Amino acid sequence: MFNNFFNALNKYGLNVTLSEWLTLQNALDKGLCESSLTKFYYIARSILVHSETDYDKYDQAFEECFKAMQHEPGVTDRMLKWLDKPDMNELLHEEDKDYLNSVETFEIDKDDVEKKFKQRLKDQDSEHNGGAYWIGTMGKTSFGNTGGNIGGIRVGGGTGYQSAFQVIGARKYRDFRDDRVLTGRQFMAALRKLRQFSSRLDIPKTELDIDGTVHDTCEQGGVLKIVMDKPRKNTVKLLLLMDSGGTMIPYCDLLNELFQSVHKSNHYKEVKTYYFHNCIYSHVYNDPGCENGNWIETEWMFKNLDKDFKVIIVGDAAMAPEELYAKDGNYRGPNGGYSGHEWLLRMRRKYKRIVWMNPKMAPGAAPWREAETAIKEIFPMLPLTVEGLNEGMEILMKRD
Repeated sequence: MFNNFFNALNKYGLNVTLSEWLTLQNALDKGLCESSLTKFYYIARSILVHSETDYDKYDQAFEECFKAMQHEPGVTDRMLKWLDKPDMNELLHEEDKDYLNSVETFEIDKDDVEKKFKQRLKDQDSEHNGGAYWIGTMGKTSFGNTGGNIGGIRVGGGTGYQSAFQVIGARKYRDFRDDRVLTGRQFMAALRKLRQFSSRLDIPKTELDIDGTVHDTCEQGGVLKIVMDKPRKNTVKLLLLMDSGGTMIPYCDLLNELFQSVHKSNHYKEVKTYYFHNCIYSHVYNDPGCENGNWIETEWMFKNLDKDFKVIIVGDAAMAPEELYAKDGNYRGPNGGYSGHEWLLRMRRKYKRIVWMNPKMAPGAAPWREAETAIKEIFPMLPLTVEGLNEGMEILMKRD
């Protein structure tokens, strides 16, 4: 089984070294996994994977080798085929989405939903569309996709009301891979503008000045005159904070373009990337999974990433008002004694140049989107488009 895992890792593009593989074997010998497949997943990933851009490769290899060992019933390829109906999304007209704002807020018993979901997986043997019991499409149950239920588990398909608390049947890290063919050349062009912050070093002139050489050669009637200049050093430090999960799932492809453009660029002295869910609180996460514990303290970020960092925050600002204003509004982790709104104000005070890029920004003031309107009063907010990114670069390039 483990030999198959090693081969699968290499097949999906993870070049695991012998030293890393022996380290994993040593961890198993010491009983660190405690006969738990879940603990083995995380321990093996921490040893064998060095970048979040490779998480998807790891997940595919792990799924191939260990899916049959999971005791709980999984969503089969056959069921995903039943649920894969892109044409159903056409039935979700914009006016139907008003339903989301018309229902009363209620508590979802997640444990009960998950228990019923597992039982349906065991019992269901056919495709279902509509209805109020089975896993299907366009129904009223808590399971499936493009249905009328608020809150639940989305299985396959596309997002409808964007209210599911769990999504099944989608590879979690697929959109943060760095081995896709880069198509975001416009993003690259916009980000390249930050080169204007480069400075000249006080060192000998060792770099060929092409423009100067051409000019002086022409001035001498075509007699070649080599002009040298001091090498240019990148001085731009960039902090990228990206909203991950929930209502941001439909924009994964767009975020992936930005993610790749930033990390493939060589125009920055330093680049730091962290993730958050809905709003920035007392911790930011190291990977897009936003899992508790895999984070750094925001206070640490303030102390260690100085005020000269240029900051790009990417998110749709789609959150309930209490998530922004309440001191306990962060339902996924600690608040650190401040509301989300106060954390954003602290970000504003810390960093001189900061912009918020929104993939679905409402034009002008949007009173029906209270959180977005409030965030627009703190940061310059721009649409996550090429034009918006160009404008954002202009803001980041301004000198004090």
